[in-house]
This record gives sequence, C-alpha cells and structure tokens, in this order.
Amino acid sequence: YHPAPLAEKAPIDTFVVEISALYKLPVNYSITSGDEKGYFVIHSSSGIVRTNKNLEPEDFPLNFKVRATDSSNAAIFNEVEVKVEVIDENNFPPVFPFSLLEETLPEHSPSTQIVQLKAQDNDTGRNGLLTYGILNENGLKFRINETTGMLYSTAPFDYEEEPREYQVVVYAEDDGIPEKKRGYCTVVIKITD
Repeated sequence: YHPAPLAEKAPIDTFVVEISALYKLPVNYSITSGDEKGYFVIHSSSGIVRTNKNLEPEDFPLNFKVRATDSSNAAIFNEVEVKVEVIDENNFPPVFPFSLLEETLPEHSPSTQIVQLKAQDNDTGRNGLLTYGILNENGLKFRINETTGMLYSTAPFDYEEEPREYQVVVYAEDDGIPEKKRGYCTVVIKITD
C-alpha cells in the first residue's frame, strides 16, 4: 500500500489508508513493525489506519507492516507493507542578514563583482532551495547570479554623470510547496570618483 502523501500538519485521527485482506473468516488487523514512534493506529476489525500523533517530516517516508490474523487461529496470518510519505510544508521565508547594504563602486569599472549576497532559509529540501533575482529596473545595469547570489555591475559607470547612487532590490525565493516564499534586501551602490 502506498497511500496519498499526508500534509506535515495533518491533525491527529486523519484517515491514512484502509487495509483489506481477502479471507473467508473475520480477521484482526495490527501494526507489527516499522512504526516504533507510534505515528499510526489501525482499527482491529475495519483495517482503517489513522494518524495517532503529530507528524515529524524528518521521520518520513515510513514503511510499516500490517498483519491480518485469523480471528480464531493466531497461527494463520499474512502481512503487507505500507509506505507513508509526508509533504514537508514551507514554514520559513528566506532571510537576508541585512535588509539594507551600502556598497561603493569605482567609476569606469567594467563588469565587476560588487557584493556576495546570501540568504538563509530554515526549511529543508526544495523548501530551502534558494534562487536569487533583481526586482527593480536598475536590474539593467546590474545582474545577480541566481544560484550564488553574487551581484555584478554589467557596464562601467561615470561619476560625472547622474545618478551617483543606485538602489537595487534583490530577492531570494525558495522552491517551496505549496507556495514559494521570498525575502528581500536593498543594496545601495554609490559610484565613487
């Protein structure tokens, strides 16, 4: 049995799966192994498995065995494996250590590394996988490596020409399920003579 994945925040007593053994006599169902932490409980006569406590995503996927036993003779039984997966919800947005940074850039610098930006996301897996981007129109004069978060200028600047300061709004976006979350950082870039 491989039931539909459960949500991380599934309430206690959530239906998981119904186990059904074909047998001419009534059977008793029981979980025999694999669920040492007691996440699940099975109804002995219906075979319906429900959650028994809050789910911890790091303990999943979980494989456990269910036994169907002849109700009048314990020596007659069969077992089946149940594999349960949990969808780890996207709990945390990415966070930059600073919401505002100031950097200087000498004029006439060709394409130059300006600053390494690094956001932190306390989720695991794809929920913590970050992509970087630039939000505003100054993105034409600047670019960011979407994987590393390194911010670059794309052309030389002239101190004698306006403006001498640029604000670049950078975001970090996770690959979260069910929705992606973003964190933001503004980098003020001052052109120096």
